[in-house]
Amino acid sequence: MTRSGSSVTEVRAAAYEVPTDLPESDGTLAWDSTVLVVAEVTAGDTTGLGYTYAHQGAVPIIERKLADAIKDHDAFDVASATATMMHETRNLGVTGLVAMAISAVDIALWDLKSRLLDIPLVVALDAVHPATPIYGSGGFTSYDDKQLTEQLVGWAEAGIPRVKMKLGRDPDADPRRLAAVREAIGPDVELYVDANGAFTPREAIKWAHRYAEEFDVRWFEEPVSSDDLAGLRLVRESTPGGIDIAAGEYGWNPWYFESMLSSGAVDCLQADATRCLGITGFLAVAGMCDAHQIDLSAHCAPQISAQASTAVRRLRHLEYFHDHVRIESMLFDGVLEPEPGGLLRPDRSRPGHGLHFKRADAERFRVA
Repeated sequence: MTRSGSSVTEVRAAAYEVPTDLPESDGTLAWDSTVLVVAEVTAGDTTGLGYTYAHQGAVPIIERKLADAIKDHDAFDVASATATMMHETRNLGVTGLVAMAISAVDIALWDLKSRLLDIPLVVALDAVHPATPIYGSGGFTSYDDKQLTEQLVGWAEAGIPRVKMKLGRDPDADPRRLAAVREAIGPDVELYVDANGAFTPREAIKWAHRYAEEFDVRWFEEPVSSDDLAGLRLVRESTPGGIDIAAGEYGWNPWYFESMLSSGAVDCLQADATRCLGITGFLAVAGMCDAHQIDLSAHCAPQISAQASTAVRRLRHLEYFHDHVRIESMLFDGVLEPEPGGLLRPDRSRPGHGLHFKRADAERFRVA
C-alpha cells in the first residue's frame, strides 16, 4: 500500500560531458572528458537526485525502461523498486550501462526517501561511522613529473595521509616517477599505485616486489585485469607483505563480487555505488565483505560514496578521484570538503544527501 504523497510520479534524466582540465591517461586507456548522467525521481512535491559516470546512452534507459518500471511505486520501498528495475531489464543484461542507469535511479530513490522523511541519508542508511576516510587519487600517466608531484603533494599538504598514482603505460619510466613522488610526499604519506590491468601476472609480481621494496608502496590496484581472478590471486599470493592487492571497481552486480571474494583474488575489495546497482547494491556488497572478513573500499563518486560508506562496517576508505571531485564541485551545491586527517563527514543538518544540482551551470555541457 502506497502512503499518501509517496508514489513515484516522474523519472527524468540528462547527460553532461565535461572536458578534463588536462589530458588524462592510465595504464590502458586515455580520455579528455567525462560524462555525468543525472537522474531525478519525483513523488508529490519532493524530488530525489542521483547520478552515475557513464555514457549518455544511459539516459533513454532511465527515461523509458526504468521510469516505466517504477512509476506509481512507493518511494519508501527502495529495495523493492531496485529489484523491479533489475527484473524489468533482465533481457538487456543487468551489467554495464544498464547497471549504471539503475544505480543512478537507486541513488535518487534513497535521496527521495530521506527527503520525504526529512532526515539525512546517513540516518536512513543506519550509519555505523560518522565519517569516511579518503585517499587522493589521480597521478595520471599523461602528467609530467612536475604535474604529478604537485598534485600528490597538494593532497598530502591538505591533510590526506594516503595518495595514489597511475602507472603501467610505460613501465620502464615508472620507477623514475615513483621516486619523484616518494621524495616529494615524504616517508609518512602512504603511497598507492593503480595499473588498470596493464600487466600479466608474472610482470605484476616482478613490479610489486620492486614497488614495495624501493618505494614503500602499500596498495597495488588492478595489477592485472579484474576479470582475471586466477591472475589476481597469483599476484596476491606472490607479493610481499605490506602491499595489498585491490580490484572490483568494474563490478556490476552481487554475483560478480561473490566470485571475486570466493576466489581469494583481493586483500581489499572495491565497489562503486554509481555502477553496482546504486546504494542498495553497494550495501549488498558490504554484507558480502562482512561474510568473507574482507575490507571494502569505495570507488570514486565521492559525494555519494562518502554517504553510503558510513553504513559499511568493514570500511577501509574512499577514492577521492580528481575528475569526480572537480565535476561534483562544479555542478553540485552542498559538496563535502575533506577534513584534516583525510575524512569526508556527511552533513547531518540536511535531509537526503544534501546535494543540489546546478542545472544552469551544467547546461553548457549537456549532451542528452
